[in-house]
Amino acid sequence: MRAVVEVNLKAIANNIKLIRNQTSAQVLAVVKADAYGHGLIPVAKCAIDSGAKWLGVALLEEAVKLRENGVTAPVIAWLTPPNSDFKEAIELNIDLSIPSLRHLELVVAAGKALGKRPRVHIEVDTGMTRGGLLGEWNEFLIAVKGADIDVVGFWSHFARADEPEESANTLQLLEFENKLAELRAIGISPEFIHFANSAAILRNPNSHNDIVRLGISMYGLSPDINTLGSSQSLDLEPAMTLKAEVHLVKRVPAGSPVGYGGTEITSRDTKLAIITMGYSDGIPRCTTNNAGVFVAGAKAPIIGRVSMDQFVVDLGPDSDAKAGDIAEVFGPLGYSIDDWASAAGTINYEIVTRIATRVPRIYA
Repeated sequence: MRAVVEVNLKAIANNIKLIRNQTSAQVLAVVKADAYGHGLIPVAKCAIDSGAKWLGVALLEEAVKLRENGVTAPVIAWLTPPNSDFKEAIELNIDLSIPSLRHLELVVAAGKALGKRPRVHIEVDTGMTRGGLLGEWNEFLIAVKGADIDVVGFWSHFARADEPEESANTLQLLEFENKLAELRAIGISPEFIHFANSAAILRNPNSHNDIVRLGISMYGLSPDINTLGSSQSLDLEPAMTLKAEVHLVKRVPAGSPVGYGGTEITSRDTKLAIITMGYSDGIPRCTTNNAGVFVAGAKAPIIGRVSMDQFVVDLGPDSDAKAGDIAEVFGPLGYSIDDWASAAGTINYEIVTRIATRVPRIYA
């Protein structure tokens, strides 16, 4: 097999159980973006079997796919532009986020057309200045008071939860509580209040409320290794291992330019290996030689630019690696997901979510 993603479902289950032991809130497993690249349906079913009570997705089509695959647990979709099929969502008992007055009007109309009360979660912007109600809040309060909906939840999202000492977190919580009090003052009391993401679950117990939204940490990764520590220090187990086949091994002399643009030149006589993955598979083109693969018992750093379907690593002159060997791109033996993130100047979230669907997932 040219390349493969191995997903350890036991690791995901253990990470969920670890978080469940740290909170009295119900766990909402965030499985958006194909479960952060790990596979929507297998991960969603594993999460529910491991004690998660809710599932969360960004896109409505993700929620529909869950229902089509027999998932009956509560599901919330929170990125639903006005042209979304709200009728289908309501028919499938999918909870919808309400981030604006326009969304309220559309969801109410869809529910009325079906003769069914939609299940909604009101989203307020408390300082991230992204999704959620902000300037039209007072107008919204007037409209929502008589709306024919079931207000199941009330929520917001932290902008800087991965910086636990940042004062903005406290200010967001205060704004959140003020908005909730105003909603309750007009007679609407949502059953479920939720704010905490992975970083807040780990470091801000005051934000846990009724539901915590477990995203990156469910997959065994730290929300921020600099401010919160590594996966290991947080007792999290990374669930994804990426492997690829060695296409070719060749000896080259010192002074050989490697790859497009000849951006790197071998400093010694050495062996190079061509790995059968590239940026079309999700390997960042900008990755430096601080990442690479583990093959034939040793690390081999990237040399030269990553190409569309392949990249080159420097094995060193004495390597026993050969064509057909399976190299670990990231995983427990060599380079970690965080190593790759650092080498590409990005975050671990991006490394796992960008692995292309043409790379098959296998589960253990």
